[in-house]
Amino acid sequence: MRYFILVLLFALSFVSYSCSSLWTSTHKTDSSSIVGGALIDEPGNHTREVYFLEGAEELNLENYYFDIPVVYNAAVKKWIHYYLNRGRDYFETYSARGGRYAPLLAKMLEDNGLPHDLIYLAMAESGFHTKARSYARAVGLWQFIPSTGLIYGLKIDWYIDERRDPVKSTIAASKYLKKLYEDYGDWELAASAYNAGEGKVNRAMARYKTDNFWDLRKRRYLKSETRNYVPKIMALAILGKNLKSFGFDNIEFHGPIDYAEFEVPGNTDLVALAQEMQIDVEEIYSLNPELRRWYTPPYVETYRLKIPIEAEDIYEERCKDKDFTASAFQKYKTRSACTLAQVAKKFKIKPSSVLEDINSIPVNTRLAKGQVVMLPFREGQNIRDAMYADLYWRPRKHVRIRRAYRRQIRLAKANGQKINNPKEYYTVQKGDSLWSVSKKTGTPINVLINTNITIVERRMIRQGDKLAVR
Repeated sequence: MRYFILVLLFALSFVSYSCSSLWTSTHKTDSSSIVGGALIDEPGNHTREVYFLEGAEELNLENYYFDIPVVYNAAVKKWIHYYLNRGRDYFETYSARGGRYAPLLAKMLEDNGLPHDLIYLAMAESGFHTKARSYARAVGLWQFIPSTGLIYGLKIDWYIDERRDPVKSTIAASKYLKKLYEDYGDWELAASAYNAGEGKVNRAMARYKTDNFWDLRKRRYLKSETRNYVPKIMALAILGKNLKSFGFDNIEFHGPIDYAEFEVPGNTDLVALAQEMQIDVEEIYSLNPELRRWYTPPYVETYRLKIPIEAEDIYEERCKDKDFTASAFQKYKTRSACTLAQVAKKFKIKPSSVLEDINSIPVNTRLAKGQVVMLPFREGQNIRDAMYADLYWRPRKHVRIRRAYRRQIRLAKANGQKINNPKEYYTVQKGDSLWSVSKKTGTPINVLINTNITIVERRMIRQGDKLAVR
């Protein structure tokens, strides 16, 4: 049976989205806007609340109506300017991808009683890239961090990451956005909380005694990323619904992709299957972005796998009844006596039960020197392959520095030494760190930290700070 890429089945509630309702009704060839946004010619023809973009007459837009609040102020203008100039290529790339995903997202938002124009929140989050990943380990079209993804029913384990599944992640995002709007009664605050977390936004509101996003934005408590988040969404909405007005009328939107869908057994070797079908295995991963490894999850009886439609006949003739059980595991010979859990730690395999399942022995089993252990990497595959990037992923440098800084402070506080009644001070110079100050002054770093704990525990040291050193 033939399906389009946007026609996926969601097992949680057995909700199905039909190809005809998604594409024939919403995927238009008109290049004046990214397909999926709210179609509003005038306030009276739309069932949801409608917002008119005031003060933007100078733009001569085709579309001034939105179903989320959109304003035209200095902050929004800044982002429009960015996407029209330095970020133009990014906007064109995001928009092209939007041809494939925006109609699906809009349909599902509508089914959950949410505004269509929230597709621009997803555009701001991921650029409509299913495998997008942020420095904070947020993943997918809607950039869920692991904890929030799990709260909203997305499965994340060694084998699959449903944050990358366009349907399941959109259902989860719809639930989360609906909850945020119910909590705040305001899309600007709801979007801010989606980005920064409810706790951060609630503390900002309490600190400044206001529930107006634009007032909160003037203060420094919210990070610049969050202060710019709402204006960025609004700029993308203005541009996305007025492509011709801004000279983006030649974007080649990605269209729907034909695929066939089959039930394959758990633990199916996708590389071997792709070779038998005479296709690149990357085509399978493109159609099944939630799959993380070279074989389907072994804990399921069957897995609903999408394959390119051109390979459908080959699959029926040569693969449907053939055994593709994964067996081409790499082997590791232990260099000393150890446990299976220690082998898992060595190769960054989490959870260690993955090794337990492959080797059919308990994770705490004692292994002798020279004993062979099967690893979940495929023969001939480099363990630094992009497929395992999550094992070796490192946060940005400034995040690593901040974590090391906090770790050092914890260690110093546990040590407990400090200078009583200090008589000598050091003025922090540009480029100084706690480590460099300790070296310059000869003051042990733990003593330096504990003596100046009121400064260093609150923030990293800055030029001009006076630190007690004697």
